[in-house]
Amino acid sequence: MSVRHNNKLPTNLPQLQNLIKRDPKSYTEEFLQQLRHYQSTLQVFKHQPDKSNKDLAELVMFLAQVGHCYLTELSNFPKELTELLLNHHTVLEPDLRMTFCKALILLRNKDLIDPTSLLELFFELLRCHDKLLRKTLYTHIVTDIKNINSKHKNNKLNTTLQNFMYTMLRDSNPIAAKISLDVMGELYKRNIWNDAKTVNVITTACFSKVTKILVGALTFFLGRDEEEKKDSDSESEDEGPTARDLMVRYSTGKKTSKNKKKMEKAMKVLKKHKKKKKAEVFNFSAIHLIHDPQDFSEKLLKQLESSKERFEVKIMLMELISRLVGIHELFLFNFYPFVQRFLQPHQREVTKILLCAAQASHQLVPPEIIEPVIMTIANNFVTDRNSGEVMTVGINAIKEIVARCPLSMSEDLLQDLTEYRSHKDKNVVMSARGLIQLFRDLNPQMLHRKDRGKPTESSSDARIHDYGELEAKDYIPGAEVLDVETEEPKGGDGDKDGWESASMSEEEDDDDDGEWVNVHHSSDEDQQEVAEKLQSIPVEERKAKAAAVSTSRLLTQEDFKKIRLAQMAKDVNSAPGKGQKRKTAEQDEETERGELLTLRDIERLHKKPKSDKETRLATAMAGRTDRKDFVKKRNKLNPYASTSNKEKRKKKNFMMMKQSHNVRTKGKRSFREKQIALRDALLKKKKHK
Repeated sequence: MSVRHNNKLPTNLPQLQNLIKRDPKSYTEEFLQQLRHYQSTLQVFKHQPDKSNKDLAELVMFLAQVGHCYLTELSNFPKELTELLLNHHTVLEPDLRMTFCKALILLRNKDLIDPTSLLELFFELLRCHDKLLRKTLYTHIVTDIKNINSKHKNNKLNTTLQNFMYTMLRDSNPIAAKISLDVMGELYKRNIWNDAKTVNVITTACFSKVTKILVGALTFFLGRDEEEKKDSDSESEDEGPTARDLMVRYSTGKKTSKNKKKMEKAMKVLKKHKKKKKAEVFNFSAIHLIHDPQDFSEKLLKQLESSKERFEVKIMLMELISRLVGIHELFLFNFYPFVQRFLQPHQREVTKILLCAAQASHQLVPPEIIEPVIMTIANNFVTDRNSGEVMTVGINAIKEIVARCPLSMSEDLLQDLTEYRSHKDKNVVMSARGLIQLFRDLNPQMLHRKDRGKPTESSSDARIHDYGELEAKDYIPGAEVLDVETEEPKGGDGDKDGWESASMSEEEDDDDDGEWVNVHHSSDEDQQEVAEKLQSIPVEERKAKAAAVSTSRLLTQEDFKKIRLAQMAKDVNSAPGKGQKRKTAEQDEETERGELLTLRDIERLHKKPKSDKETRLATAMAGRTDRKDFVKKRNKLNPYASTSNKEKRKKKNFMMMKQSHNVRTKGKRSFREKQIALRDALLKKKKHK
């Protein structure tokens, strides 16, 4: 009878480990035997720590697995492993060192080790030249801190770990400092350490002399938060009319070209207002948490001016400075001449530099600081000697700069740029039209008369505010429509009667004036009539009435909905006294200007440029499929058999075949013989199918 050797517990550690986890008390003697074996093996190993020891590795993992069963006997076991790694981590064999670290991670997962002491050990081990070990330790550090804060944030422990992490960021070893930066960045993205303290410590890494640490810190500030990548396009019915309402409104009546044009215009205004109502998303929220952005940006600019890093790193520095200036509206006047030096069409990554120039513009920058930048772009990019793509990029950059600092655009330059609306290149034409559309909203008086478009109620009031001017209103714009509707059944007050008579004395306009209507409620039709009647009231009286309404009553959600309808109608309705004008070129795409720009705003091309011959040939070759699918397959029963005489005749040289009887008589066949030959060929072909 054979003996089962795998049941001998002293030599079968996996089986003993399984049994101990089920019943620790019954196998205490076997465990103590293995513990004594481990202690003796450890003493021998300390004399030669650079040698590999497979038995010690197995015993360490065994004790780590059953550590929670014998807390008293293994109270010194984590401390022994920690001291062993601290003293000999540079000479230990890589696999054995990884085994010791995995054992400590296992003990930490069972909450048998304090996280602070283990974190100090692991950051010390990051100095080892072992990439796999560093990756394992990094993953454990992030996961462990996440698990600590999974149920509720442990502020006391977080403060201790953060202080230690900040000291590691200034460590002399660049590898340990870089991993500590990566850990803080990852924990910030996971919303664990997303406080201002973490962000302001990472700002110190932006001045590191180690390029990898510098690039890591810049990437952290230039990266996008995960939650902000998800765009919520859901629409609420309470926020005003929807596209479906407009389609129902204009499809119920007679289908004419006039109604179709009005619906298209109403759709554009609806799209524009929905983007205006959208809550502003604070992209790159880490930039908002910096304590002193002015001092930080000045130091970054000083570092940029004397930097000898690669050009890609300089571009990242410029992007961060421009975002700081644009978001916090800082005064950094030396940055604009520095960027101006790189504004040449042949410059590498010139679109990113143009993006930096546009991002660093805001309303508080004096116009005389921005004007040289705009003139440089206009002189170097928007000229007929450049290609259409270069001119498009230049006009787009000027448009984005002027949208943030309108006072920097002179009337002469604007009218010169708008002349490109008749350029031969389609991309240049669309960019010039976009600039025209921008100034129709900002200040139509700066444009040529033919470029101003049809005046609306909102565009007639548009103007560019002076430098530092703020417009503070003591009333809610559009609130004048509320009092007219609520006071119709009443006739008591003399003042109210005055408003009633002023609104009712006007003649009713045509029902198809292009106003906004929500078809859900019949009361909205009355609201439409009220909006028509208010068009004839003078502007000053409207403001006075809106102020009286704003101060005399509490507005409900339904009231705000009516106000929004009235404000949106101003973008559709013609200005008082203006009739229908000829259709002008309008910008098809309404872009939403958030706090940050993207490269797409600068590089927007409405027409795809033509490809050269090499690109077209490469695309054609890549799209070709294998032609074997379209070739007639002739399957032989025996693939190694020789060819037939008929196949040999097909491949034979024509000079050898031209004297044969078949070739000489083929052209002399009668019509009947050709018929018979064609019939036989077709029958044979059908037979083979």
